[in-house]
Amino acid sequence: MNHKTLDPSGSISRSRRQRSARLHPHAAQGGVALVVAMILLLVITLVGLAAVRGTIMQQKMAGNMYDRQLAFQNAEAAMRAAAASIPDNPGDIARNCQTPAVICLTNPFEDKNLPANGIKTLSKTLYTAGALAVGQPQYVIENMGNFQDPSASTGFNQSANSHNYGVNGGTITNIYYRVTVRSADPAVVGDRAVVVLQAMIKQG
Repeated sequence: MNHKTLDPSGSISRSRRQRSARLHPHAAQGGVALVVAMILLLVITLVGLAAVRGTIMQQKMAGNMYDRQLAFQNAEAAMRAAAASIPDNPGDIARNCQTPAVICLTNPFEDKNLPANGIKTLSKTLYTAGALAVGQPQYVIENMGNFQDPSASTGFNQSANSHNYGVNGGTITNIYYRVTVRSADPAVVGDRAVVVLQAMIKQG
């Protein structure tokens, strides 16, 4: 006959573990809950950081748009003031682009061949930039030459042979000036917006 020897201490230890598991059924799940909570906290933190980043980006975009609109209004007002000053300030004309030896680029502010005094700063008597603007606007006036005026009358029935009918038409050509304005000197404004506008002005 075989006899099994029982270990009293082992039997007591197993019974204690079984009784502890019955009394605390959620003890084994405590570590998993902590991991899940940490993951959720990390996800919420990332979402919050993304929202803050988006808000900061929108604020910068709104600030840049406001700055550009301010520069645009500054340049637009300066354009009108510079154009109105052409008849009274012939010395402000930088060059005559109709001269064969003169080559005028699209943007005179970037033209290295522009005369040294070709860029003029708008006088405060003509226009004063607001407190939020940085510096006075600048402009360049160029004589583009004489061109036909489409609104001029050549005489009877707008025909080229109107003189045969004894009708004399008015002047059919006018001097056109190209005025290029920028809201401020880029060397002064730093990282602020700079707006460049250009218009053809008919004189006469």
